Amino acid sequence: MTRFAPSPTGYLHRGHAYSALTAFEASRPAALESALEPSLESGGRFILRIEDIDRTRCRADYEAAIYEDLAWLGLSWETPVRRQSEHMAHYGAALRGLAQRGLIYRCFRTRREVAWAIESAPHGAMEVFRGEALPSADEARRIAAGEPYAWRLSLGAAERALGGFGALTFHETGEGPDGQHGLIQARPELGGDVVLARKDVGVAYHLAVVSDDALQGVTQIVRGQDLFEATHVQRLLQALLGYPTPTYRHHRLVTGADGRRLAKRDRAQTLRDLRGSGMTPQALRAELGFG
Repeated sequence: MTRFAPSPTGYLHRGHAYSALTAFEASRPAALESALEPSLESGGRFILRIEDIDRTRCRADYEAAIYEDLAWLGLSWETPVRRQSEHMAHYGAALRGLAQRGLIYRCFRTRREVAWAIESAPHGAMEVFRGEALPSADEARRIAAGEPYAWRLSLGAAERALGGFGALTFHETGEGPDGQHGLIQARPELGGDVVLARKDVGVAYHLAVVSDDALQGVTQIVRGQDLFEATHVQRLLQALLGYPTPTYRHHRLVTGADGRRLAKRDRAQTLRDLRGSGMTPQALRAELGFG
């Protein structure tokens, strides 16, 4: 099973179309029988998930446009569609389980304070944040005062719980940065103590996506190379939560005329714009390399 999991924070563009088509094609029988990908066990199923936990940026009209754009491309998916905002209790249960095992801690530092801690680390910038829980009395006082905090994964506690990270690996059937493929050693320390939830938001990206992929039975994750590094910490979360490990396929990124990857924030030309200009889905598929 493969999936496409966009966030409804803007309209889809060519890059999204390429990712959705790549995941969809990977679930088809021809891909399953390919000798080039003998480890692929997606079962010929393709699902769509709406990752809408960022309630300040997600909009209903963007979500509706996702369905329209994908249908225009000729894609079909299983129903019902899972919307993350409707499953916060599921993520909360996973978070509580991690807390009960001492694998996460409340971090009261602001983003600026975290950046300062990274820059002022001894022996030069460590580039990632490593922290620790406050003493119980201090934590209770700050909670009572209503101070905001984030739940962070404790890499130190996770490493002790697993007896080290040496057994954490994942299989890359595509090509990660620097040509990485095949069996890859996971290095969750590269991400530091990542945020898994915030006080005002019940879950953050890493925990939500790992939980959803496991619950929905996704067996191959197809996504862009810009998310390759996220795989390291997500592999750790899979181990801590007892979830199965899917295979991964990180595909190339679609770039614009300036060589930069297409992004919503840069107002890349949307699929709605392409439709309005008269482009056919067949023409776009051909342009992106899908016959």
